[in-house]
Amino acid sequence: MSARLNIVFIGLIALSTAALAAGEPASTVTLDASKLKLGSANALVLDASAGQPIYAKGADTVTPIASVTKLMTAMVVLDAGQPMDETISVGIADVDLLKGSHSRLRLGAELSRREMLRLALMASENRAASSLARHYPGGTEACVEAMNRKARDLGMAHTHFEDPTGLTSENVSTASDLALMVKAAAGYEMIRDATTTASHYVEVQPLGQVLGFNNTNLLVRGGQWDIQVSKTGFIREAGKCLVMLANIASRSVVIVLLDSYGSLTRIGDAVRVKHWLETGESLPPAKTVKAKRIKGSLPQTSHAPSAAKVKLPA
Repeated sequence: MSARLNIVFIGLIALSTAALAAGEPASTVTLDASKLKLGSANALVLDASAGQPIYAKGADTVTPIASVTKLMTAMVVLDAGQPMDETISVGIADVDLLKGSHSRLRLGAELSRREMLRLALMASENRAASSLARHYPGGTEACVEAMNRKARDLGMAHTHFEDPTGLTSENVSTASDLALMVKAAAGYEMIRDATTTASHYVEVQPLGQVLGFNNTNLLVRGGQWDIQVSKTGFIREAGKCLVMLANIASRSVVIVLLDSYGSLTRIGDAVRVKHWLETGESLPPAKTVKAKRIKGSLPQTSHAPSAAKVKLPA
């Protein structure tokens, strides 16, 4: 992320925090939906405990969902009960010939199923997701069938999957359906852990190469939110997408933001939602603040080498 984007993001967070300090207690806040102005084309804010919408904007519009797909891929892989410590590999069938997306997992790379799942979720690694599906009982086709079956079982009536990565625009859903998926995903400890891990190192076999990966959600990496489940997504047809389950203003909330454009729209919208839930007020426009530029994206540790800069998928 560039220094300029850092400045905008920090400005949004600072404004939200300052306004909250001067605002009403969460228990007395009156929420007026007209005060929440979001750039995302489709959005839903759901009280996870009550199952009631707090805010909705085009929540029933069917739209491509990009890598948000990987939450469903992970659920059916875990449902299959395969050994998580079993080594699986990246093969030629896992190479993205549709979008030509970048991957740091080379052909022949081997990782445990557990690590493949973690990278598919936190770093949105397409080859990891494809490998998980290819090693699913019956292969990728059976995995996608299981994804659609689980969607029906969850009541996701307007959802359809064609592949396990989300690279195809034929993977479609609605904000309302995705809220159901996020709530279901929260029932899997491994998904909660993987999607809320800020950064992670893996040792890729057979060469023993150590690679560092970042979470694609800036809010997870920032560490200032109480996030339980998170997933981002992006392809041109879907725009930028973000789904989360988070604790805000003393309640569990599902946030679904779809079809966002601009470098920080989905993150800015999430900050606006949080501020609105906590104060009942609109978030003022961000002001430029000075931010220290830090080189590199992963923290240095005593037991792992420094990670090179990488371009991560959404």
